[in-house]
This record gives sequence, structure tokens and C-alpha cells, in this order.
Amino acid sequence: MNKKLYNVGLVLSGGGARGFAHLGILKAINEAGIFPDVVAGTSAGAIVGALYCDGYTPDEIMKILRSRSWLDYMRPYVSKTGLLSISGLQKILKDNLRSSTFDELKIKFYATATDYNNGKAIYFDKGDLVKIVIASASIPVIFKPVIIDGITYCDGGVLDNLPIQPLEGKCRVIIGSYVNPVGPEKKFSSLIQIAERTFLLNLSREVLAKASKFDLLIAPSELKNFPVLDPDKSEEVFSIGYQTAKDILKSKEIMNRLLFKDL
Repeated sequence: MNKKLYNVGLVLSGGGARGFAHLGILKAINEAGIFPDVVAGTSAGAIVGALYCDGYTPDEIMKILRSRSWLDYMRPYVSKTGLLSISGLQKILKDNLRSSTFDELKIKFYATATDYNNGKAIYFDKGDLVKIVIASASIPVIFKPVIIDGITYCDGGVLDNLPIQPLEGKCRVIIGSYVNPVGPEKKFSSLIQIAERTFLLNLSREVLAKASKFDLLIAPSELKNFPVLDPDKSEEVFSIGYQTAKDILKSKEIMNRLLFKDL
């Protein structure tokens, strides 16, 4: 048996405000005695992942992200490259992250962003933490992209919304948290809603292709009822993630697989 670099790997998908479910899932996993020692995240998953790897608990992260109104996350910013500014979230991260670079984090972390110039997913594990996390969360058309070293970066979900790639072959077990189920939509009332829907439909394809790579993939179906760009239901979204994970982890078979695989 080849010794793995890490015991438990965690992959956090993108999903906007649905990302609050990641925190509920993380809390349930921790309560079950499972603590990831490497995390990969895209977009909302990168935001949660950065704060968690910086040493905050899921409850503490929830408090940080709910400390401001949703208007602080998204401000009107009509330009040639985006409809909204993500400066409010940027300030939250700058004010609360104790680490300024990836190397300073307590837990190994990868943030996924899309290199728009060259058309490929980039898995950052070094560099300016806040700038890269904001790049990972910058949904095309909706948010202005981020320039890093002359390259234009946007939301990692464009090419890899469930970024297991940097963890493959390195972990004893890999757990995935996927918060982007897509349900029927009856009507569209704004350009932002249409852009959001287009992006979600594109993301939904890859979860089926990747599901078999995870030892456990948690994907709360109820989240399809919650808008991606509205954090006002954060407590309810958190609870859905928490309860879904708690119910899954009641299974002795699943717990044995997570705790004793390859032992």
C-alpha cells in the first residue's frame, strides 16, 4: 500500500450563497470526528475553505460572513466586464483572514480559478490569499474578473466547480460537498438571474462525471430552492447542509469507510 500525503481531503464546490451549506456540512463532519487536513475549493467553496484552513470553526465562519448585509457582498458596478462589484466580500476577507498567503494557513489549501486568457483551470496553493479567493468567486458577467500577473481570472466553476484534481492520489479518503443542484425555473425577471441560471446549468454536468471519485459526496437536493446570489437565507441553508450531513453520517457503513479505509 502506498502511503498517502494526507488523511482526509475535502472538496468544496462553488454555489454562491448556497455555500453556507458547506459550513453546516463541515460542522457535522467535525462533530463526527472527521477533520480534513487538505481542502480544495471553488468560488463559495474557496471562501469557506480559506477561512476554515485559517483556523476558524464553521460556526465562527458563519458569524463572520453574516456580520454584514448582503449589500456588502455585492454592489452595483456596471462596466464592460461585470455587473456587480465583490468589494464587500473582499473587505470581509481582508478584515478576518489572519493569513495573507497560502503558506501561512494552518491547513493545506487549494483555490481554483479559471485562467480566461488561456482557457484552463488553475489550482492555486501559493500567493496572495484574498486576491486569489476573490478571483475564484468572480462569476463571469456578474462580477468583474481579477487580474493576477497579467492574466485575467474568473470563477473557477467555469471549468472546475468540484475541484478534486489537486487531491487525487494524495488522500486516504476524499469527501465532497456539492451545493449546486439545479431544479426547474418558471420565469426569469432580470439579466442577473439569466446569467446565474446559465452558469448553474453549465456547472451541473460535472457532478455526475466526478461522483465516483469521492469516498463520500454530500449534495443536499433542497438547495435547488435557494438563489445563488441571495445570502439572506444563510441560516436555513446552513441547517440544510448540517442536517443532510448528519443524516448521512448516521450510517455505520459510511463511517467505517471514512475512518477505516486502507487501514
